[in-house]
Amino acid sequence: MLTGKNIVVGITGGIAAYKAADVVSRLKKLGANVYCIMTENSTEFVNPLTFQSISQNYVVTNMFDDPKTWDVEHISLAKRADLFLIVPATANSIGKIASGIADDMLTTTVMATEAPVYFALAMNTKMYQNPIVQKNIEFLKQMGYYFVDPESGRLACGDVGAGKLANPEDIVQKVCDHFTKSFKLAGKKVLITAGATREPIDPVRYISNRSSGRMGYAIAQKALDEGGSVVLITGPTHLVPPQGAEVIRVETTAEMYEAVMENLDSDVIIKAAAPSDYKPEIFSKEKIKKSDSQMAMNFTKNPDILKAVGELKTHQILVGFAAETEHVEAYAKKKLLEKNLDFIVANNVGLPGAGFDVDTNIVTFFEDNGRMTSYDLMGKDEVADLIVQRVVERLQLKDNEL
Repeated sequence: MLTGKNIVVGITGGIAAYKAADVVSRLKKLGANVYCIMTENSTEFVNPLTFQSISQNYVVTNMFDDPKTWDVEHISLAKRADLFLIVPATANSIGKIASGIADDMLTTTVMATEAPVYFALAMNTKMYQNPIVQKNIEFLKQMGYYFVDPESGRLACGDVGAGKLANPEDIVQKVCDHFTKSFKLAGKKVLITAGATREPIDPVRYISNRSSGRMGYAIAQKALDEGGSVVLITGPTHLVPPQGAEVIRVETTAEMYEAVMENLDSDVIIKAAAPSDYKPEIFSKEKIKKSDSQMAMNFTKNPDILKAVGELKTHQILVGFAAETEHVEAYAKKKLLEKNLDFIVANNVGLPGAGFDVDTNIVTFFEDNGRMTSYDLMGKDEVADLIVQRVVERLQLKDNEL
């Protein structure tokens, strides 16, 4: 299954390092060429000779070891790798890589590789739940790195909870799946809009909304994972775009409209952005000064991007969103019909965990065929996965009709 694949396995200094030997053994039995890099701390748990015997290749433990070949070693391994697997991946190793620190052979090689990198997480429960660690994991996911989540159970420290290294068999299966996965959006152009827009009032002020862009960015990552050619049109946000997406940055709704119109040749259009419906009628070139009297401002309507796309839609799968505070079902169904959507993702932003600028959502899918599916609270990554799955289903139905 892995015959001829070059897998670089990085072993870090966690108690679960001994399980990495089982992972390396399983990879070898499946025909992979395995090259191991051990951090200095990991050698306190397992002798490098163990991995050398199992992998049948020299194990790198120190950046300043005498070279065994004429190649610059970290560059050679970085180029050779078809896949890079770090097992166990500790909080320390994740933090260093997320920060761009390359101070040993393992982190240096990861920085230099263009191969997909998988982290098999293992650490104390409290460390795993630490907001800094979670932020590093989220950042690396946005950058295109992959993760094998830990299991829950009794840890070596005696604590019980999430943080236990996944079963070696499951870790190896993730590696196999990477090479055998059918990319369901291969050859498809996927246009995704994300975030809020800003409508300037004067040189220092604007009107906007609380959309963070997280939902759109998560969908973009899932579409990339399925092999789609992704164009991400994004309003201003602090998020890091997923690696591999073509990113078009816009400020105003008018700019987003133009960018969308220029990419109508897409096979899939997912409008996850929250563009401003209105803009100030007059833009003041000078800062508006405060006065003792009340200030009134007139607004004019912005172009309705989703409606315009729905009117021009030919072959595209078109997906919209409805963020409401009341009558969610009625408003969503109306929007579905009026804007010629294939399906719409609706949520009540007044519910805890379902509003803007949070990592979770509670959604209901309304489809043009009358199908309605409601989901409980889940992460936006999970919602994104459901959306992409539904898009894939729609594309397959269209292909079968042709």
